[in-house]
Amino acid sequence: MTYKLTHKKKLKTRNRPQSARWDTQFPATAKLFNQLKIAIGRLSPSWQACIPLAAIIVLIWGYAAVAQDTTTTTTPAPVDLAQATADLKVGLDTMWVMVAAMLVFFMNAGFCMLETGFCRQKNAVNVLAKNLIVFALSTIAYWAIGFGLMFGDGNPFFGTSGFFLAGADNSPATADAYNGVFDALNWTGVPLAAKFFFQLVFAGTAATIVSGAVAERIKFIDFLIFSLLLVGISYAITGHWIWGGGWLSVAAGRPGFWDFAGSTVIHSVGGWAALMGAAILGPRIGKYQDGQPVAMPGHNMSIATLGCLILWLGWFGFNPGSTMSVGWTMAHIAVTTNMAGAAGGIAATIVAWLYLGKPDLSMIINGVLAGLVSVTASCAFINIPSAAIIGAIGGVLVVFAVPFFDKLGIDDPVGAISVHLVNGVWGTLAVGLFALGPGSRIGELELYAEGAGPAAGLLFGGGLTQLIPQIVGILSVGGFTVLLSTIFWLVLKSTLGIRVSVEEEKKGLDIGEHGMEAYSGFLKDNRG
Repeated sequence: MTYKLTHKKKLKTRNRPQSARWDTQFPATAKLFNQLKIAIGRLSPSWQACIPLAAIIVLIWGYAAVAQDTTTTTTPAPVDLAQATADLKVGLDTMWVMVAAMLVFFMNAGFCMLETGFCRQKNAVNVLAKNLIVFALSTIAYWAIGFGLMFGDGNPFFGTSGFFLAGADNSPATADAYNGVFDALNWTGVPLAAKFFFQLVFAGTAATIVSGAVAERIKFIDFLIFSLLLVGISYAITGHWIWGGGWLSVAAGRPGFWDFAGSTVIHSVGGWAALMGAAILGPRIGKYQDGQPVAMPGHNMSIATLGCLILWLGWFGFNPGSTMSVGWTMAHIAVTTNMAGAAGGIAATIVAWLYLGKPDLSMIINGVLAGLVSVTASCAFINIPSAAIIGAIGGVLVVFAVPFFDKLGIDDPVGAISVHLVNGVWGTLAVGLFALGPGSRIGELELYAEGAGPAAGLLFGGGLTQLIPQIVGILSVGGFTVLLSTIFWLVLKSTLGIRVSVEEEKKGLDIGEHGMEAYSGFLKDNRG
């Protein structure tokens, strides 16, 4: 027992000088460790537990980095520079197409806000519901049949393959290297999924245009059915004529019809369908008194203005995104697009001020949109001054188009027909007037080569060479869309009835169709 106690005392005696030597030899380090110990002691138990975990992660990362460096140093892998460059281009192009498509998808929010603000409070839920569900329906219809009809290989009038995205396809291969059922899209080097998604958001836009023109009196179920038919059949067939290698396209022989991003393919088609829907539905109760149109103001111009700004932003995906590849023309198209929208808004403001006596906000909004629609067909083929002229003319047209359709008895609560139909037609004609022609240059850069764009327009020395195909395309697409839309609307009218009852319309479609209010608990506007 005495030995054990003596032994322990000797050990303690030996340890003391060692501790003293450590503190003496490394005073700064010892002080640092003491401070660290105190700091750790102040942390909560959960944070203290994170310290060893973080240390382990750092050690693993360090080991992986050393191992990778060793492997690279000892066994360098051969690099195929050409393949790496090609893969990078596919990646960049795909990323741009997807970002642009998401901007166009976001335009659905813009249409929601715009149409809801332009309509009356008692119909807000109905307008929001239509704009929300229409893209979901468009997705199914376009996937099942629309994309195949529009871009699938077939005949000059419609595609006969590629339904449900089925069939051979080796995208992102292009041109002669492409082997699949979507030859009309073999010019863009992105995967099939990117091609489909980009075209899908365009298709959804066409159906959304109709929503505003038939607002405040159409049955919800009829609008859903019509949207399916429009996107799945009518829009897809006329789209095939122009973008799918059909009879109007360049593939059918030059000079062909040119519509870069959809003034006709999307906006005019939606406008023609909206025109027939509004005409067959008839005007809203109270719109006409003693044969004269009466203003029925929207309930919230704040969200309508927000909707316009969202749509303006979305157009930078709509038009530049239609390149479906990364290149300098993206910037040029963005500038021409923006210039036309700005010129349209300014022109509409001035003309409305002079014509109506006040700078009407609804006209300013529609003027901006009219300018954007007007330049959609030509944005890649014109210079910047031409874009300003095209947009300004669009802004003027929309101010006069709105009262023109009112006088015809066509009740369009949001001005969709005036914006999308009238300016879709004007924008398509503008290609035949303002196109610079193949080989034209913007600074030191060639805008487009032979076969990649229209012939020079009438105002740039091309005569009627390009204008005539544009007129043929406008009349052909318009006639077919009017015919098919009229059939769709009349069949729905004779079977289900397309208009809500008088009581539902007076009370509001929010209660009659959906059983809820957008502003529950707020003071109601009982006018109209």
